[in-house]
Amino acid sequence: MAFFLVTMTHPDGDGWGLHVMPHVAYLQGLIADGKIRASGPVAGLGKRASFIVFTVDTREEVDGLVAEDPFAIEGLIDELTVLEWDPMFGAFADDPVRRPLAAPNPR
Repeated sequence: MAFFLVTMTHPDGDGWGLHVMPHVAYLQGLIADGKIRASGPVAGLGKRASFIVFTVDTREEVDGLVAEDPFAIEGLIDELTVLEWDPMFGAFADDPVRRPLAAPNPR
């Protein structure tokens, strides 16, 4: 398994309010399944945004889980960033899910 960091930005408007509770229920299900370690809103991106820490096997799995999110189904994700993350230090450093990333090749 590996850690993946996901950021999403969302449009303002009625759609967000109509679908936020199904979105939260979906995330809570993924938390119960052990696929999300943390999630919540973030500030500083200039629009409504959130951050999710996934623990899954592959980037493709993250993409599939995001695609099933009610916000994605309703077209309420403006921007999406997915990064594999190696938490070398801090709260997740000794987590058995942690998969060290390969060192980049210098050019």
